[in-house]
Amino acid sequence: MARTVAIGEQDFSKIITYNSLYVDKSGFIKEWWDNRDTVTLITRPRRFGKTLTMSMVDYFFSIKHAGRSDLFENCNIWKEKEYRKLQGTYPVIFLSFANVKGGSFRTIRKKICQLIVDLYEEYQYLIGDAVFRNRGAAYFERISVDMDDADLEISLNQLSRYLYRYYGKNVIILLDEYDTPMQEAYVHGYWDELANLIRGLFHSAFKTNPYLERALMTGITRISKESIFSDLNNLEVVSATSCKYKTVFGFTEQEVFEALREYGLQDQAGEVRKWYDGFRFGDCTNIYNPWSITKFLEEKKFAPYWANTSSNALVGKLILDGNNEIKMMVEDLIRGRSLVIQIDEQLVFDQLDQNPDAIWSLLLASGYLKIAGLHALDDDRSMGLLAYELMLTNFEVYLTFRKMIQAWFAAYKQSYHGFIKAVLANNLESMNILLNKIMQYVVSFFDAGTKPSEDTQPERFYHGLVLGLMVDLENRYIITSNRESGYGRYDVLLEPRNDVDDGIILEFKVNDPKKEKGLEDTVQSAIRQILDKKYAAVLEARGIKRNHIRIYGFAFSGKEVMIDGGTISAYESFTLP
Repeated sequence: MARTVAIGEQDFSKIITYNSLYVDKSGFIKEWWDNRDTVTLITRPRRFGKTLTMSMVDYFFSIKHAGRSDLFENCNIWKEKEYRKLQGTYPVIFLSFANVKGGSFRTIRKKICQLIVDLYEEYQYLIGDAVFRNRGAAYFERISVDMDDADLEISLNQLSRYLYRYYGKNVIILLDEYDTPMQEAYVHGYWDELANLIRGLFHSAFKTNPYLERALMTGITRISKESIFSDLNNLEVVSATSCKYKTVFGFTEQEVFEALREYGLQDQAGEVRKWYDGFRFGDCTNIYNPWSITKFLEEKKFAPYWANTSSNALVGKLILDGNNEIKMMVEDLIRGRSLVIQIDEQLVFDQLDQNPDAIWSLLLASGYLKIAGLHALDDDRSMGLLAYELMLTNFEVYLTFRKMIQAWFAAYKQSYHGFIKAVLANNLESMNILLNKIMQYVVSFFDAGTKPSEDTQPERFYHGLVLGLMVDLENRYIITSNRESGYGRYDVLLEPRNDVDDGIILEFKVNDPKKEKGLEDTVQSAIRQILDKKYAAVLEARGIKRNHIRIYGFAFSGKEVMIDGGTISAYESFTLP
């Protein structure tokens, strides 16, 4: 009989006690302990078993769980006889930043303080010991949600000292989802304040802590050493490209196929691979998303389960804020193409706005992209970094991007879909009415960069529009932007996938009052550019006749837009003014 699938259960004890589905990753305990790294940071995408693994480590080492060898008797770690004597022998400080979220520094700080308060309440029994005859009890009293920065920053260090004096052994510190508050700080604009606080807390807990035996941190991203790990030279970072612990987080293909057989779903293996495979850690390929696999085993139907567990706010923000090149590269990814990008895995969140390439590091760390290949660079400017060939990870991630793009247009969905229908029907009057209605909202939305300007609004808009068109029309058109054709680069080109639809070319121009009297002049200038630069060459090479190639000029002035155009053959009979 197949075991119960306990969706979302992250407590190791409950999973083992109730015989729920568990893929044995206990070998990590030996591997981690044998490596003898003082402080280990492991970055993996969300929902990849980080919290469950931390819970397993806690149950194995913590004195609180001494005598719980029953939890491990059927696990691989129990085959290592010398490790059995380690179970339940260390004081362990275990905390998680997973729920430390908020729109302000004050909110985040209070939540971190509350976590520390909860830890100290857990060890209230220490107060009655001789350890506290001097000033220990007084320090316990100062631990509150309103404690000052000095007390907060040394709180884990001090607790380590008290536990050492009580048990006579150094402590193990487990910190899960360490970077959640840092991502919140970037999105909501209080990065510097939080980075200073976290830097002090980490320095005291992990650098100048003589009572520390080992520390293990998990998160999604590898935040740069300069940001919060300043002089933490004892930190071992295990990122997605590292070979350490490569099969611990996520399911291997063998583990997935064994689970499919247990639940009678082995005939679905091929489709499961398409939807949920594609992750790679170090040199280990074919790693599957464990959250989606367990949901599939329970629901027995395919769906973007992983995508639905997050708002994708940070990724969406970076794409929206990103320059046109980033949006073009996202277009390529959605089409199944790969990108070759030079990656620095250390993220400097407070520089994301100035370093557009950093988005690819974030997308790789977050699991949206997979490494399809590595390319060594000989360029002196490469600074020893590798160029990675990156692709969307799998079909589920592809659907995630589609959903995110659709959400951008949700507020004006009716007008947007009406506009697309008008384009397909060559209805210029409706195109003008509907796009002007959309522009009242969309310009400020897509011009979301740190330094918006009227000149960049049309470009940000049309690249956002391209992504939206791709989502709605990809079954009928191959949609590209800013690619070479004829004697220049067109703005947007819709190449039909069938022999029925017309080819369509869109050109965008901002009105220049010094050169043009009004939008009428600007829109004709856009059309003239399409003709003069022979942007239709790529469509004609496909065998599409000129009377089936439609061209449209878009003229912008602030939030006002004018569209004009028609088939190329219609323009052959007269000369544009």
